[in-house]
Amino acid sequence: MSISSQGGQQRRPSVVATGKKEPPAGKPADEVDEAAVPADSSTSTDSAAGGTSGGAAGAGEPTAGGSGGSDSGASGSGKSGSGKSAAGGTKTAAKAAGAKTGGAKTGGAKTADSRTGAGKAGAGARARAGGRAGAGTRPGGKGGGPRRPITPVKVSQGRSWGPIALFTAVGLLAAGIIGWGAWAVYQNGRSWQDRAASISGIVNYRERDPSVLSREHKPGNIQYKINPPVGGDHSPTWQRCMGDVYEAQIPNENAVHSLEHGAVWITYRPDLPKDQVDKLASKIRGKDFLLMSPFPGLDKPISLQAWGYQLKVDNADDGRIDEFISALRENASLEPGTPCSSGNYTTGTGTTPRDLSQQQGGMPGQ
Repeated sequence: MSISSQGGQQRRPSVVATGKKEPPAGKPADEVDEAAVPADSSTSTDSAAGGTSGGAAGAGEPTAGGSGGSDSGASGSGKSGSGKSAAGGTKTAAKAAGAKTGGAKTGGAKTADSRTGAGKAGAGARARAGGRAGAGTRPGGKGGGPRRPITPVKVSQGRSWGPIALFTAVGLLAAGIIGWGAWAVYQNGRSWQDRAASISGIVNYRERDPSVLSREHKPGNIQYKINPPVGGDHSPTWQRCMGDVYEAQIPNENAVHSLEHGAVWITYRPDLPKDQVDKLASKIRGKDFLLMSPFPGLDKPISLQAWGYQLKVDNADDGRIDEFISALRENASLEPGTPCSSGNYTTGTGTTPRDLSQQQGGMPGQ
């Protein structure tokens, strides 16, 4: 800023405030009186420096400083330039000293204000920080306070049915095997007579009518009370019973002799459907002590015979067929150990019995 004196023509040079304090004339910057500068405030230092500059201006030098010090300095400088006495300079110096003291007080006041402002600023900052912290914390309820922890929600997962089904299947299979084994042990522990007696629908002629079970060898045709016959007098030659499936009727006299050896003879109506015949044949073919042939005039589609036993069923899928074979094949023999594979046997068909007792080789006819 520019300062002009009342002298009119004489103008003092302009002083530009740069924010940096100029040292008094004739003194280096580091010799400035530091006693007037408070140790804890930069504002006091600036004010004291202004006062000092004002005092120096009383000696007739231009300085920059506080407003009070500058005015005194300007006034003192004007007087000094007009050639006034040293007393005027002394007064000016005194005024400058007063300005220095006033600057120091002013600086102290500013320092106090700065501290107060700093305190207020710190309080405001803490208040703002507290407000933000409070805003960031959600109250756990209407009464405020920290948020309660959230209890984890247990999600129930569905059952894994794959392993359950597997274990169930394995358990059922194991139970079935154990059950079958127990049944087999039980069955094997029973006599064949008991197993035969447990077959539903079976007829035991050994108990019902033993008279039909005579055992004489007779040539020619023989009349039987039970048809197909389950025993009685018979031809000396037996029908081969090595799992043979005959497609035509065979002589009763030769077949009864095979029953005496322990064979099971399966007969069926000639009009039995082919698939049923094939199922029966699959149970017979290739198995010793079994034979099969059609038999006209049956009152049931299928009839099974062993010596002294008979079972009639309606179709080849009946499970009792296998039970009959299992219980009575060889077991019902009246001549245990006599085979169907060798000896005096025949494979002829028809109704006329064949007597091959004089044929060489093989076991004599029974």
